[in-house]
Amino acid sequence: MATGFFNVPVPKNEPVKSYAPNSPERAALKAALVEARSRQIEIPMYIGGEEIMTEDKHAVTPPHDHQYVLGYYSLGDASHVTKAIEAALAARENWANLSWEHRAAIFLKAADLLAGPYRAEINAATMLGQSKNAYQAEIDAACEMIDFLRFNVHYASQIYGEQPQSSEGVWNRLEHRPLEGFVFALTPFNFTAIAGNLPTSAALMGNVCVWKPALTQVYAANVLMKVFKEAGVPDGVINLIYVDGPVAGDVILRHPDFAGIHFTGSTKVFQYIWKTIGDNLSIYKSFPRIVGETGGKDFVVAHSSANAKAVAVGLVRGAFEYQGQKCSAASRAYIPANLWEEVKGYMIADLASMKMGVTEDFSNFINAVIDEKSFDKIAGYIDNAKNDPRVTVIAGGNYDKSTGYFIEPTVLLTTDPMYTTMCEEIFGPVLTIYVYEPEKFEETLELVDKTSPYALTGSIFAQDRYVIEQASKKLVNAAGNFYINDKPTGAVVGQQPFGGARASGTNDKAGSILNLLRWVSPRTIKETFVSPVDYRYPFLAE
Repeated sequence: MATGFFNVPVPKNEPVKSYAPNSPERAALKAALVEARSRQIEIPMYIGGEEIMTEDKHAVTPPHDHQYVLGYYSLGDASHVTKAIEAALAARENWANLSWEHRAAIFLKAADLLAGPYRAEINAATMLGQSKNAYQAEIDAACEMIDFLRFNVHYASQIYGEQPQSSEGVWNRLEHRPLEGFVFALTPFNFTAIAGNLPTSAALMGNVCVWKPALTQVYAANVLMKVFKEAGVPDGVINLIYVDGPVAGDVILRHPDFAGIHFTGSTKVFQYIWKTIGDNLSIYKSFPRIVGETGGKDFVVAHSSANAKAVAVGLVRGAFEYQGQKCSAASRAYIPANLWEEVKGYMIADLASMKMGVTEDFSNFINAVIDEKSFDKIAGYIDNAKNDPRVTVIAGGNYDKSTGYFIEPTVLLTTDPMYTTMCEEIFGPVLTIYVYEPEKFEETLELVDKTSPYALTGSIFAQDRYVIEQASKKLVNAAGNFYINDKPTGAVVGQQPFGGARASGTNDKAGSILNLLRWVSPRTIKETFVSPVDYRYPFLAE
């Protein structure tokens, strides 16, 4: 057969469109929002070559307009999980044997579809289903997802191209096999790109997947699946199911062909999954790969030499973009007393200028949190803070769920650096600040390192280079993504591989070659051209 050594297109980060007034992308997105609002859709599960509906219908509603129904998805049960596993295993041999360049071509095509004809649709679905404003949807659902697809193809080619040395008379080769079995992709609501990357990164390397998205992300997941199918992903390679988490876990984690999990979600859920896998090790064909990113309690530390305006903007953006529903969101901050009043003034002014409302109004910076459960949890933290003498509400503190799950960006000032909201992940628009004396900077770094069990992202703001190095070294294990004079959010594929350790996960760095290596099983091949015909070595001679 014809063959060759193939070089993939050099990846570049997808340019972020501005959506400024009168721009063509703004007009296209507005039209897509109107189109999505004009009809209700039925969202099926995708198992093998079937689109499966059930009688158990659940409404999809915008978090910022929860009485409006965008469509209905079909909730599945354990039988659908089993069916998805069977479909994946049936597709495995052909997919694993497909030449890697053809797998790569499928996902490169998916990237081009998202960059072109599906861009407005995937952004609109994310805006409506997950309550993201136009810019947050663009950097997520369009740009980051496109980057994941293109850069992963590039990283895959590097993995396949890395080969061992060979000695005289021997040819050593290294091949990377897909895992033996199927991969379970369990994905979150907050990033459409994460939801798409977790199954496709494993599938690119020849694996077959069962994909269970968060039920609050089904609307955009459905669009992604349409893209994957149009790009040419064969039936059964990625199976999209909508079931409750415990139902899926009970079937999947007890299956002998379970080969790995690609997870983003809560630490408690991940700990339970890890324990269950450990308990079931004897039934698996292989030791499953466990890859997970589990959130954070991300920090910003300002030094007395920092620029107060830069600190304020870093806090406002880092804490309140997408309503603080990012694993990397700034959630606790440590500000020196000499800067506090100036930082506070800038923050209050910025927050006063922010509008909150529906995503369809592009002038709104703040939108709704994802659902009522999340709303009630965040409101509970705010109420407790209002009634605690150790806390002062500096800004916000109000909330209303009558038409949408709206919570004002809330800034708390605490006199207790170990107060609850300094320690626990809230996953909402709440930032807690502790003011320290400038001469206690080193003690404050100790505090930052020990306050939270998480270690995902963090920032240092300072103009003193000695201080920047000091903080970088002292907080070396406190954040997998560390930012200097910038907010702790906004990691870009190919530039800042994303992930943390401690209670934040396995730090396998989505958007890098490190992550793809988890989805292959290497095989070394040694070929000897002229085989020995005598067992005796020269040292045996008299």
